[in-house]
Amino acid sequence: MSFVEQDLVRGRISDLRADADAAARVRRLRAARRWSRRAERAARRAARASAAVR
Repeated sequence: MSFVEQDLVRGRISDLRADADAAARVRRLRAARRWSRRAERAARRAARASAAVR
């Protein structure tokens, strides 16, 4: 494999890794938002249940 081909392959692999990293960040962000919403709903439910008992 020539140096030019190696350079192209390295560049392509680097691009693929960057894309994979960006996709992983997006997945983690979406999951964090989803868990945050679930926690907020659970807190509201608990507050309502506590108020109903009083």
